[in-house]
Amino acid sequence: MILEKNSIKLLQKAIDKLESGFDLPSVDVEFDYEKMERVMMEVADKMQNNYPYFHPLFAGQMLKPPHPIARAAYMLAMWINPNNHAMDGSKASSPMEKEVVTDLAKMFGYKEHLGHLTGGGTMANLEGLWVAGQVHPEKLIIASDQSHYTHERISGVLQLNFEKVKTDQFSRMDLNDLEEKLKNGNVGTVVCTMGTTGTGAVDPLDKLLELQKQYDFRIHADAAYGGYFGLVENLEEATAKKFALLNQVDSIVVDPHKQGLQPYGCGCILFKDPSVAQYYLHDSPYTYYTSDELHLGEISLECSRAGASAVGLWATHQMLPPVKGGQFSKDLTQSRNAALKFHEKLEASDQLFPLMKPETDIVVYAAYGDETQSMSEKANLIFEKAEENSLYLSLYKYPTKLFKNVDFEINTDYLTCLRSCLLKPEHEDWLDEIWKRLEKSF
Repeated sequence: MILEKNSIKLLQKAIDKLESGFDLPSVDVEFDYEKMERVMMEVADKMQNNYPYFHPLFAGQMLKPPHPIARAAYMLAMWINPNNHAMDGSKASSPMEKEVVTDLAKMFGYKEHLGHLTGGGTMANLEGLWVAGQVHPEKLIIASDQSHYTHERISGVLQLNFEKVKTDQFSRMDLNDLEEKLKNGNVGTVVCTMGTTGTGAVDPLDKLLELQKQYDFRIHADAAYGGYFGLVENLEEATAKKFALLNQVDSIVVDPHKQGLQPYGCGCILFKDPSVAQYYLHDSPYTYYTSDELHLGEISLECSRAGASAVGLWATHQMLPPVKGGQFSKDLTQSRNAALKFHEKLEASDQLFPLMKPETDIVVYAAYGDETQSMSEKANLIFEKAEENSLYLSLYKYPTKLFKNVDFEINTDYLTCLRSCLLKPEHEDWLDEIWKRLEKSF
């Protein structure tokens, strides 16, 4: 069996239990199930035109399969289809959302918080930067040139001034360039990327917090990809220190649909200071009348949101709490182990070399050569050959201006590298097979 199917039996039992909780007359609704079957078989046929994102041999993009409990709980919620905007549309799932958001806030060490789930990291970052703009309406948003492109785009949407900061050879924010910008006195918020989506690099949060005392700016942590790595047991000491300091930043974004085993889309925005709720104040006379409790729509820019996301995440937290030392933490540590072991294989190779030691579970590596153009061409060929060998990688364009003291000629602006996202715990056990198929692709 390649695709997990046993949870379907559990789902059937759960649907029966859900139905038994409503003491209502039956509703006779006719569906053309024969036609539905034909359409579903056509859907299944079309969906075969996919890469095997769920399999350990897919080591390319950040696509981590949902846990069966998340998938089943999400589907169960679809029989109700709750809307987590107001309590009357999500009587059960809104409290579940508040509970899981509190779990995530505790994971980061927040004693108080304001937050909610979102449709993904883009919307979560939009809310973080929107509040930043409310607090400092005329000041700059700053992010590194290796941060996600969404920050510049969002700043444009919100009509906020935005500038990029240079990065060092390890893809981390350059503190000297940052401080030059801070000296101008017009920086309102610095985006600290806790795991870039390109290389997995973690910005120097410890140093940013020191600068914050001197220059008085907000810190928004984009931990959409890397947020859960604070639970990992085998981080480098310097990296672990940075994650341990997340309780001091002003706002955090994390995506449970990346490392948190959830279906798309499930993001989360958290604010350290609950008083930022003042910026969300609005009234909706036809939605906020059923309860005196806080309606999630009152602290969210999004209106309708899938309650099923909260249900899936809640079920996952019951089975795999996001705490240090638990099974979730151990599984994430396994992914990190896979990255470290893969890095060791690359260091011993005479065909490929790693650009840097991975900080998380993303490994970026290049083909040996005399100059960057031919090295890029070789990487492209390996990428194509690997797919022929049913090994799925990704490519990454690394700015050659970041290289220091290299023994090859730089004759292009970017070096095309290979990139492996070893997000699945199974990747550690499959590493020898992955390496064997990669060697066949040289």
